[in-house]
Amino acid sequence: MAIDYEQEVGSSKVEQVYVYESGNEMAAYAAHQINYHVMGYFPISPSTEVAQFLDLMKANGQHDIKLIPSDGEHSSAGICYGASTAGGRVFNATSANGYMYMLEQMPVQSGTRFPMVLNLVCRSISGPLNIHGDHSDLYFALNTGWPILMCRDPQAVYDMNLIALKLAEHPDVRLPVMVASDGYFTSHQKRRVQAFAHRADVLKFVGEKPPAGFPDTLDRENPITVGPYMNEPDYINNRYQQSQAMYSAGEVFEVISREYEQLTGRQYDMLDMYQMEDAEVAVFLMNSASEIIKDVVDQLRSQGIKAGSIAPNMIRPFPQKEIAEALKHVKAITVGDRADSYGAHGGNMVNEIKAALFTYGNSTTQVISRIFGLGGKEFYAEDGHHLFELAIEAAAKGKVEVPFDYYGHTVGEPDKAPKRVLKPMKFEDLKTGLITVKKDEATGKLSVRIPPLRSLTKKPKRLAPGHGACPGCGIFSGLETFFKGIEGDIIALYHTGCAMVVTTGYPYSAHKATYIHNLFQNGAATLSGVVEMFWERKRRGELEHLGLQDDFTFVMVTGDGGMDIGMGPAIGAALRNHKMIIIEYDNEGYMNTGAQQSYSTPMGNRTSTSNLGSTQQGKTTHHKDTAQIMAATNIPYVFTGSEAFPQDLVKKAAKAQWYAQHVGLVYGKILIACPLNWLSNDNEGTQIVGAAVDSCFFPLYEVEQGCTQITYNPEDKNKQIELREWLKWMGKTKHLLKPENEAAYESFQGEVHRRWHVLKAKHDNPYL
Repeated sequence: MAIDYEQEVGSSKVEQVYVYESGNEMAAYAAHQINYHVMGYFPISPSTEVAQFLDLMKANGQHDIKLIPSDGEHSSAGICYGASTAGGRVFNATSANGYMYMLEQMPVQSGTRFPMVLNLVCRSISGPLNIHGDHSDLYFALNTGWPILMCRDPQAVYDMNLIALKLAEHPDVRLPVMVASDGYFTSHQKRRVQAFAHRADVLKFVGEKPPAGFPDTLDRENPITVGPYMNEPDYINNRYQQSQAMYSAGEVFEVISREYEQLTGRQYDMLDMYQMEDAEVAVFLMNSASEIIKDVVDQLRSQGIKAGSIAPNMIRPFPQKEIAEALKHVKAITVGDRADSYGAHGGNMVNEIKAALFTYGNSTTQVISRIFGLGGKEFYAEDGHHLFELAIEAAAKGKVEVPFDYYGHTVGEPDKAPKRVLKPMKFEDLKTGLITVKKDEATGKLSVRIPPLRSLTKKPKRLAPGHGACPGCGIFSGLETFFKGIEGDIIALYHTGCAMVVTTGYPYSAHKATYIHNLFQNGAATLSGVVEMFWERKRRGELEHLGLQDDFTFVMVTGDGGMDIGMGPAIGAALRNHKMIIIEYDNEGYMNTGAQQSYSTPMGNRTSTSNLGSTQQGKTTHHKDTAQIMAATNIPYVFTGSEAFPQDLVKKAAKAQWYAQHVGLVYGKILIACPLNWLSNDNEGTQIVGAAVDSCFFPLYEVEQGCTQITYNPEDKNKQIELREWLKWMGKTKHLLKPENEAAYESFQGEVHRRWHVLKAKHDNPYL
């Protein structure tokens, strides 16, 4: 059937095109059309794709945005803040705990009045860990001083991103603006979207450049002080000015929205109201759920029920007057909050709606509060009918029976409580006595004896089979090889990452020893607390009833970028020298969030944020040497290992345990294969990590009490291979072997060669 173009585009005054894209794609699409100066970012699901799409477009020369991969969300917020003070346009995207990590930076930026646009792809906040959509992160944004625009579908994501920049830079506002959409519901849902056909029209709308006349840190003729120390009465005056700017943002939004409607034919009032003209009962929902409820309204209208729905396009400033006006003839409204304000007898939105009604003298509209859809729980039409039934009942009775409750939760049944499937491992099976570690009193170094590895096969595995790792994943073969060298009981803490996610899907757990989880950035500090509590309770005699036959060995397992975002706390734990082991499985990227580049990603490697294209051929910087960084903290023992050299790894594990129980903190790094994202065969992981060792990319060595010892030298064994012999195994690196990438390959090979010779020099000289 032919499409009536005039009817489709409505009153549009600019040429538009149709695209079929997701919310994340449209956020990136708008950003690339604006051609921001800088984006500082860090990957977190479900917002990660925004940076990925922008990187892919940049690899093909579609924009000039400087994409800066940070070491964590706190850092990404700092990058964006610094860039915004320097007079250009700044963009970012994040979700959930990533937003929480950058939270302290949010009031700094709004309080100093530097514009930017941040996409919050809304997701539930840990713990327990859940990566699906609700508004628990969004509600933390309400008091940060950022205007907040809401997006019910991918079309709104595109439109609001354009409106947001114009709003942020308006002289009466000058605030950073947040654009909020629902994680997975909107971020990954593909819809037909209209977009400006030409960048010139986008820039005509938002402005070719940021407005002139405002101070920035790059103006040498006008030096400024940003963020001074401020006492009373100046501080309250500053807050007042910011408050006025926020309320101005509401007025300016309406002006910009009318201008945008005239250009595109798409209307965004403060409230998106459906069938509210004569409504007697209504439901208030935000973002993606607000579209579903419209079908319910139509169904109820067909039954003669005067139903309507309300959804805000802006929640900061809150449209208080508009809400009160919309509800003046409504008998009852059910407000659905996709997050709780714990202890406040309702979510944030219901309490703000109650305040609006009170402020404008409406004491007749009954208000029902329900918390729904947490952790990505779907919202269907039948759920909408339930919310309306509550309003219809309240309207009929003139009162609300249950003002506040959750909807969609289930009552637990005691007989279905999770039960232990595996019995605790026996100490005598874990303490084989086959591994001996002795200190040489003359040298102060440790001497380790291990039996043939087949003698350790009866030792129980620390993780049960049946976890959800990808075929060929090297994490667990590497970790289990390491654990063969650990005698007795362990308590393990895992950062968020592949190793954590695939082993702990509630109500099941693959961990046979005590397990703790905390987020990327704070695992080392968390385990530090456990370690010190153990030793203090032991000192006070509070653990004697447990019948411990030996002290625990405390192990933190990290990977998937955990030693980027978590490097600061890891160094802090090292400098405090807690008796614990940090073991990093290095898969050369942020694999848990979709194979983005990390600081451990080698030069030239293809990742989802270091794409291949006409203007870019993989990662442009060299990989991070975490082992050397940790060695510089002067902890007693640092090592590298590989499952391809199991005897070496088991010996180092035994040493690690001795130092962690007698002296202080130990750090170990093992290279593990990730076939899914390395684009390699599932059954070749051991050969690949072995080739990495033989190419000297991943040398095996230890730093014991400050002295470096190479534990396997491929040169001495006549097994050294060129770097290309390792790179050819993986699809993510094969492009480096092409003639056009010879310069990048030579740079990579040269750095590997340099680091290897530095290591050999340290091996030869105990003072290096």
